[in-house]
Amino acid sequence: MESSQPQQQQQQGPKKRGRKPKPKDEKDQQQQSAGKTKEGKKSQQPSVDEKYTQWKSLTDGSVPNTLVIANCEVVKPRVAAAEHISQFNEEARSPFVKKYKTLIHPGEVNRIRELPQNSKIVATHTDSPDVLIWDVEAQPNRHAVLGATHSRPDLILTGHQDNAEFALAMCPTEPYVISGGKDKSVVLWSIQDHISGGSIIKQNKPGEGNDKAAEGPSVGPRGIFCGHEDTVEDVAFSPSSAQEFCSVGDDSCLILWDARVATNPAVKVEKAHDADLHCVDWNRHDDNLILTGSADTTVCLFDRRNLTSNGVGSPIYKFEGHKAAVLCVQWSPDKSSVFGSSAEDGLLNIWDYDKVGKKVDRPSKSSSTAGLFFQHAGHRDKVVDFHWNASDPWTIVSVSDDCDTTGGGGTLQIWRMSDLIYRPEEEVLAELEKFKSHVISCAGKT
Repeated sequence: MESSQPQQQQQQGPKKRGRKPKPKDEKDQQQQSAGKTKEGKKSQQPSVDEKYTQWKSLTDGSVPNTLVIANCEVVKPRVAAAEHISQFNEEARSPFVKKYKTLIHPGEVNRIRELPQNSKIVATHTDSPDVLIWDVEAQPNRHAVLGATHSRPDLILTGHQDNAEFALAMCPTEPYVISGGKDKSVVLWSIQDHISGGSIIKQNKPGEGNDKAAEGPSVGPRGIFCGHEDTVEDVAFSPSSAQEFCSVGDDSCLILWDARVATNPAVKVEKAHDADLHCVDWNRHDDNLILTGSADTTVCLFDRRNLTSNGVGSPIYKFEGHKAAVLCVQWSPDKSSVFGSSAEDGLLNIWDYDKVGKKVDRPSKSSSTAGLFFQHAGHRDKVVDFHWNASDPWTIVSVSDDCDTTGGGGTLQIWRMSDLIYRPEEEVLAELEKFKSHVISCAGKT
């Protein structure tokens, strides 16, 4: 059960999520091309020429890349009528989402993260080595028209030697930023270095730095951390320390770092999964617990107390409920044992590890989905990112890359689980009994 799902179509380029494309078998492709029926009529699929025109419009620069700030009216719990779902039109822009400001972004927006201490400060990853910092409140509103010049970032973080496209995190306790990239390194910055006017700040001259970004001040790194042997795909800060963070990569490694000690790994798990690692998150309620997601379709839960500097350590539990590569994992702010995972199978799963206990052995086939208590199946294609709303319990915003099904663009959804799903069973049963008694009472009066 879900509340109504306002959506907003995001016109992004058809760039994949930085992963090697997974070949689809012939049968799946034939089924997709056959189309689906609706109200007894076949839906018309775009022709090859139409798909090409749409793809070209998204990649030839005629449609600027944008960073959109919007206000969203979230429906209150238990007020979403069933007819809201039946009348929902995914082709229409949601009346609940209203654009507040648009920035013309220099390059594709691959990842965006906000500074926990100030939500008006956001960092973005694009197809370049640099991280761009934006003060969205101070930035002027722009119109995404042909030939529009790029918005000027408020700060450029330099330090990567190759493109850094996805791995990005902002510290919950200090104005620190970490990033990972194709140069196999993790880079740490402090935005405070720019504010304090330290010597590592320089004003870019024409032709220096990221040539896609307008001129702007730049800040060099506090540290560059080397230990991965392939692209770093995701990073996360410790919830209790700005000097501790972790990273995962295409080398199948999970690495824990401590900037106070050295730029070498503090702990390195050589074989955290059986394939590339795509995502990682650190539990904000218990800083011993770390989640990882992989191309092997599983999510692993690690306890850092069980890990050693020589890479020895097994996950507490392996969660198996996806049918394709896991792209994003994130702990819930509402309950310490709950987390979500999204994948290329188009599903966003919600898990509770308290429901399976802290088992060490690999679960049997019959219990492979143990801990899974909710699936959001509202997306048509791979769910590349999602985020829990810290101010509105059990509410999630999720984004899918719909290039394979629509020829370009993506979909943003905001949704909430029914409280009947996550509330204690005894509470739900008591409420149902109360409702049943009320119905019987009303029937007796008629």
